[in-house]
Amino acid sequence: MVKHLGLKAYGKINLGLDVLRRREDGYHEVRMIMQTVGLYDRIDLVSQEQPGIRVETNLYYLPNNENNLVYQAAKLLMDEFGVKKGISIKLKKFIPVAAGMAGGSSDAAAVLFGVNKMFGLGLTLRQLMERGVKIGADVPYCIMRGTALSEGIGEILTPLPPMPQCQVLIAKPGISVSTKFVYENLHANDLKPEQHPDIDSMARAIGEGDIYKTASYLGNVLETVTVPAYPVIAQIKDMMMDMGAIGSLMSGSGPTVFGLFTNPRAAAAAYEKMRYGEGVKVARQVYLTNFYNRKE
Repeated sequence: MVKHLGLKAYGKINLGLDVLRRREDGYHEVRMIMQTVGLYDRIDLVSQEQPGIRVETNLYYLPNNENNLVYQAAKLLMDEFGVKKGISIKLKKFIPVAAGMAGGSSDAAAVLFGVNKMFGLGLTLRQLMERGVKIGADVPYCIMRGTALSEGIGEILTPLPPMPQCQVLIAKPGISVSTKFVYENLHANDLKPEQHPDIDSMARAIGEGDIYKTASYLGNVLETVTVPAYPVIAQIKDMMMDMGAIGSLMSGSGPTVFGLFTNPRAAAAAYEKMRYGEGVKVARQVYLTNFYNRKE
């Protein structure tokens, strides 16, 4: 049995996000293109003789009990397989919280992967993904990672060719956006066709390796709710485009905005401006990251 594991839980951005309909069970049917980026939380797992799950974080406002997704992930597998030993989970957050980058889901995915490896449970990645959706719709993707088409409620995943490499600037304004608010105020059936992103064309552009064409199809239907409610999101997008981004978009339900850059100098200059820009709380310059064989 492995005594200690150090894991990286990578964040994601949505290159395209469309909502097709609200299902009878309350979930929304989506079509999204997801992309892993090189911004990650660090997770240390340590097996312990004393039973139980102990969680520590570097942020005082995050729960350290069953309300934290890392706790739920560990409990899910340990209960199913009757693991008698305990586990200590130390979570160090770097992905902005409640930012539309699936930080919590990625943390849970890393713990599922780690608990499976630590206690020799023998589950495949596909089996981990099937269990992950019980914790959250983004967890299966965060287990797989890379560039992927996501459908259903997010659990139907199709790997895509790697996204052409470029610099990514991430900026989170100093606001919080409720995912519940966004989806409750989204009326997908009332939107015009041009307000829905062209997910199929984006997938083809990625397959062609054309970064400029890919950027031209960036789209997030949830912006129809968030931008009118939070104008700072549009202001950050405009700032990125003015600074040389080939495309800019809100990720997930927001409020994080990302810009794609092919000019490293422009990306660096935009980052410096964003670090001290009005309305921006967190700025990070990262790269696209593609994984298809998880080995850590």
